[in-house]
Amino acid sequence: MRFGRAPRGDAAASFASASRPADEIGWRAAGWCAVDLEMTGLDPRSDEIVAIGAMPIDEGRIRLGGGLYTLVRASKRSQVGAVLVHKLRLADVVDAPSLDDALDHLLAMLAGRVPVFHTAAIETAFLGRQFSRRHVRLPTGADTEALGLRWLAHRDGTAPPGRGLSLSRLAGALGQPAETPHHALGDALTTAQAFIALASLLDTVEPQTVGSLVGAGGDAAGRAAARRFGPG
Repeated sequence: MRFGRAPRGDAAASFASASRPADEIGWRAAGWCAVDLEMTGLDPRSDEIVAIGAMPIDEGRIRLGGGLYTLVRASKRSQVGAVLVHKLRLADVVDAPSLDDALDHLLAMLAGRVPVFHTAAIETAFLGRQFSRRHVRLPTGADTEALGLRWLAHRDGTAPPGRGLSLSRLAGALGQPAETPHHALGDALTTAQAFIALASLLDTVEPQTVGSLVGAGGDAAGRAAARRFGPG
């Protein structure tokens, strides 16, 4: 996606001034936005973002026409493991928009919304640093891995085996198609679909609020990020 440059201060100021959904309101009354990143590697201190996908959710429904996808210009080559997953080489992003321009549009999409990630610790490590550079705070988001583990434990009466829950495995457990895997927009769409399904399923157990869905994220925050580039 190509887009014009937005004034940097305006993007951050608009994001900072947007009111956040209160923890106690029902989840369908809040605006959400599923976000996925592809990176050159997994170290936010030295690796770079090479693609951003985002998909807004309103009233419990995905706004397909409102999605964001952009490659991001990078200055270093992706690690071999990362290239094998997302298939993006340095040559593929050399003419892409700058990270600052891409973040301006992500800030605009997230203004007033609650972010949704899968394995949130990875995306938040990268985005948190970039948001801090703009003097704004990345809001705590919902984590579909944590929500999926909560739902599977309720459904099966025990936690699922293994160290974590990949996005493709979660989609399969929910009976949903996994959109193009390891493509930022495809994974953002899969994450959005999984989030709506999980929130709806958990809603049948007890009413879900913004706070209850965001609060589940602590269950998975410390999981090893390295599995992101393992088998899905």
